[in-house]
Amino acid sequence: MSHIYIKLDFGMDEEKAQQARHKLDGWKQAFRLDKKLQYKLERPEPPAGEAAAKPESAEKPAPAAKSKGKTKAKSGEPSEEKPIAAANGKVSLLVRLYFSAHEKLSEQRWVARIPSEEPFKSASPKVILHTDPEFEKADKQFESLD
Repeated sequence: MSHIYIKLDFGMDEEKAQQARHKLDGWKQAFRLDKKLQYKLERPEPPAGEAAAKPESAEKPAPAAKSKGKTKAKSGEPSEEKPIAAANGKVSLLVRLYFSAHEKLSEQRWVARIPSEEPFKSASPKVILHTDPEFEKADKQFESLD
């Protein structure tokens, strides 16, 4: 009853990462894999220069957001900033599979299926079993992500 991790590195391609996340959500719902299939997106922190520039742009819409028309227009801007911020950094997805001992066949099928599907295949998937030396690092990384 141990975890299996699949690490997917999407590089700068935020759109592929979101496609993969959407596909995982669909599988979780369709196959009732709520606690058996979990994932977390990892986006590294932007450099200090970029982080200082973001608060300035976030403060500008606040004073101008007094009228309702402008509030609606300005509410679209933060969502536009997120892809730009993600495009500046690498995006990776860490998938954790957790099947009990009597579900070995299901576990094997999912370990084979996820890396072979399209949005995951292009992300150079790496399966990390509990016997691998990287397992502890992946486990700590998964727990530290929110």
